[in-house]
Amino acid sequence: MPDGPVPGGTAADRPRVFAVGLNKTGTTSFHDAMTLLGYKSLHWGGPPIREQIEAARDAGLPLLSNLDQTIDCYSDIEVLAKNAALLDQQYPGSRYMMTVRPVEKWLDSRRRHVENNQQRKARGEYDGKFLVVEEDKWRRQYERHYTRTREFFAGRDDFVEVDITAGAGWAPFCELLGVAEPSTPFPHSNKGK
Repeated sequence: MPDGPVPGGTAADRPRVFAVGLNKTGTTSFHDAMTLLGYKSLHWGGPPIREQIEAARDAGLPLLSNLDQTIDCYSDIEVLAKNAALLDQQYPGSRYMMTVRPVEKWLDSRRRHVENNQQRKARGEYDGKFLVVEEDKWRRQYERHYTRTREFFAGRDDFVEVDITAGAGWAPFCELLGVAEPSTPFPHSNKGK
């Protein structure tokens, strides 16, 4: 594919594909779609991945320095999504997909996620910190993040905004990456969870 990421490459400075939308916006479907397209994809990864990225940032190193250098694309990793401008400097030629969904549906999905975490914590199955419903704070976070990201990438051909939850399918992925659409149905993961 011209100018874009080469799936499975190992050079630390090669282009990558970054999902720069917030969680609960189809990021699992992004991950599954990229995997079906032949890319090595990292989705979320939990606190250890966040800590490795933050350690690289704090040491003045490229954000992905402490991660597996064979990974092609990244999704649902907030520290990366919030640092898209820095990624753009550090990984030239990369592609960016901003996953979105209507804010009210996003808020509902996050609320249900927190409620599930609360139930899991009560059963001793969860020790994370995502336990408080803060819809006003989340709404401000959503508006700030998407406004800033749209402004940064305005007019660029290495960026696409897509609502996977509305059934966008393969077209935006394949156009962004310069690859043919597969015959496999697009993966709509975590629907209704």
